[in-house]
Amino acid sequence: MTTLFPIPEHSQVPVLGSDLTFPVRRVYCVGRNYVAHAKEMGHNERETPFFFNKPADALVVNPKSVPYPTMTEELHHEVELVLAINQEVSDADEAEAQACIYGYALGIDLTKRDLQDEAKLKGRPWDLSKGFDQSAPISSILPLDDIKDIEKGPISLSVNDEIRQEGELNQMIWSPTEIVQELSRHIILKPGDLIFTGTPSGVGSVERGDRVVAKVNEALDLDFIVE
Repeated sequence: MTTLFPIPEHSQVPVLGSDLTFPVRRVYCVGRNYVAHAKEMGHNERETPFFFNKPADALVVNPKSVPYPTMTEELHHEVELVLAINQEVSDADEAEAQACIYGYALGIDLTKRDLQDEAKLKGRPWDLSKGFDQSAPISSILPLDDIKDIEKGPISLSVNDEIRQEGELNQMIWSPTEIVQELSRHIILKPGDLIFTGTPSGVGSVERGDRVVAKVNEALDLDFIVE
């Protein structure tokens, strides 16, 4: 049987220090998972994690530049730790949740904040404010075996050498294991799934020509220009 058009290529993320790649199935994101960021967005309580999606082809791997998207005048940065899943799991307990995390990456959830705010005000979905083309810059994946303790350590983002976001991974409201447990109650997680785990406070806008540098634990980084 002949396909109507060429089968789209799957997004793949390199595995650091090897020739392996991580083929991406789905991309999930956690909202408001740092106390300070939740407060700056107008929320004070420890809520049950809530999730949204980005298309897998919204990923842009280790970019040198990222285009400023159309239909926005307020593009915001949100630096995040990203979990890489390599085992099928459903309604996971703590041990199963830990076992299915293959490794971690550094990601940035780019957001059309003006579109999101307008959608929220009107009670409409805000998919287009999050899931646009190249809205998810991501680093290579660092396997869990190469990490001493990824749930501790610094995460940061600077724009033009000015620190905008700076936090500690242990400030997450819901830990990586807890996030996997909760998400797996709703859907079956499968190999190739990525989970953006939320962002520290300090989110803000970027403009054309800005240089964005993000780091986590001095082990992974992203460095690109907004064009």
